[in-house]
Amino acid sequence: MYIGDEKQDEIYTPVRVTHVGFMDENGLEGVLTFMAEDGRVFSMRAFSGEVASHIARFISGDRSSIPTIYQIVESLADTFGAHLLKVEIYPSKDVLRADLYFENKDKRIFTLRGFRASDAVALATFYDVTIYVHDTLLLKEA
Repeated sequence: MYIGDEKQDEIYTPVRVTHVGFMDENGLEGVLTFMAEDGRVFSMRAFSGEVASHIARFISGDRSSIPTIYQIVESLADTFGAHLLKVEIYPSKDVLRADLYFENKDKRIFTLRGFRASDAVALATFYDVTIYVHDTLLLKEA
């Protein structure tokens, strides 16, 4: 956990999820597409189809049931009076990682770093907070 923002020289762009689906007919591998306001896109795949299903439900407004791991995050946030502010996705070697930014009741911001990007996107869609993608991942749409 880190207090404050130590990555000020990094460039992140706010995006929205424009597509959630599956790479296979059995729904085992998820895929989603992010789009920036300027039309640049990034597709993320190779994550659980179950997580893709949760993301799709959260985007559609269905927050009636959440997986246990997300309930743990919600309970911790409630206990400490914190709420999720934003999620930043970035490349880390051969995988995607995400940092989650929270603010507590005293207006202090703390960051949880290096989590799986797919879980971070699920939390961001559940809480309807902005997702930021590292600029090196975004491509002009063809």
